[in-house]
Amino acid sequence: MDVAAMSIIMNQAQVKQQANVKLMDNALDQARTQSADMIKMMEQSMEPHLGTSIDLKG
Repeated sequence: MDVAAMSIIMNQAQVKQQANVKLMDNALDQARTQSADMIKMMEQSMEPHLGTSIDLKG
């Protein structure tokens, strides 16, 4: 295999690797955003006065 063909193959592999890294970076950013949004929703839904006592009237 000549040097030019090997160079092309190596560059193609590098481009594929860069695309995979970018895709994983985007997925990680999306997961971070979703987890932050979920934590925010959970904090907003909490009502501290509910669930702390039981009414025992009968």
